[in-house]
Amino acid sequence: MIYFNIDQWQAWAPGIQSPDEWARWSGAPWLPPLNAAQPDVAFLPALQRRRLSRLARMAFAVAWPLAQAHSALPLVFVSRHGDTQRTFALLDDLAQQEPLSPTQFSLSVHNASIGLWSILRGDTSEMTALAAEGDGLEHGLLEAALLLQAGAPEVLLVIAEDSPPDAYAPWIHDVPFPYALGLLLTPGRDWQLSLSPCTADPSQHAAWPHALNLLRTLSRQQMHCQQQWKSRLWTWQCQH
Repeated sequence: MIYFNIDQWQAWAPGIQSPDEWARWSGAPWLPPLNAAQPDVAFLPALQRRRLSRLARMAFAVAWPLAQAHSALPLVFVSRHGDTQRTFALLDDLAQQEPLSPTQFSLSVHNASIGLWSILRGDTSEMTALAAEGDGLEHGLLEAALLLQAGAPEVLLVIAEDSPPDAYAPWIHDVPFPYALGLLLTPGRDWQLSLSPCTADPSQHAAWPHALNLLRTLSRQQMHCQQQWKSRLWTWQCQH
């Protein structure tokens, strides 16, 4: 059992950005248009914006407002699939026997987004990039909770997934649309997260990824949600 507070949150998906828009989505979820829409990251210099993939832009878009009041902020970044669009482009270049771009390769690795975040914000706080299964949200929360227990006054947790290239579609079923969620976590006992074994069919999963299910809980001001992944059952409980 771990305890924590959710001080603030930010989320982005195509056409769903403000708390009111997320509240409407949470009441009756729909699939946003799968287009090339990208979040506004005008707070970054133009030269730096051009280096960011959509995955990185989504992560920056939800994290930047939460970090504005903090000069130093530990960060946990979670993405199950990472920057598949950029990685696939590199693999395509290899297949075509084209030379690889060192810049594109360096930006395709899983911790590239937090590296750019550290550079652009001048923040040398502890930062971690996780690649987890469908319950990556909860594993990221565990990592963030350990940082809080170690004395961090706040920790930023960011979960982001981009739509995969068409070639990957038969194997990636857990990204219904591009999305990112940022949580500013602080010490406290407003929320608790617990883990228990699950005896239900391990192949059965929720209709929406865990981060989107948590967003529905927060947007609707609900006190409780449960999320299953394989034999793991995670219980989120608000204490007030």
